Amino acid sequence: MRSTTLSRALRTLTAATVGVLALAGSTVATAAPAPASRPQAVRAPALVCTVNDNGVNYRGGPGPEYPVLGQVNRGQNLDYRGRTGDWIMGDLWGGTTGVWIYVAYLDC
Repeated sequence: MRSTTLSRALRTLTAATVGVLALAGSTVATAAPAPASRPQAVRAPALVCTVNDNGVNYRGGPGPEYPVLGQVNRGQNLDYRGRTGDWIMGDLWGGTTGVWIYVAYLDC
């Protein structure tokens, strides 16, 4: 009788241990640490334009009726973002974003 009780106790303990281990295993699988953050790659612009003259106005819109926001000189780079007619819109490197420059003053 004693061995039967002992056998039942072992079976119960074994089943409980397997259940706990299975539960712990699934908990560990779902609670895995987050992957280490990796630096994001910098996306290169599709097109870079370069100003080809000195004292070139850049404007707030695609046309001479828009206000002049400033001037740039030969060699200034601009990340191309779009075009309307003969006006290129882009972001000046190290400067203002969303500016418009007449296409004749840019080499793209």
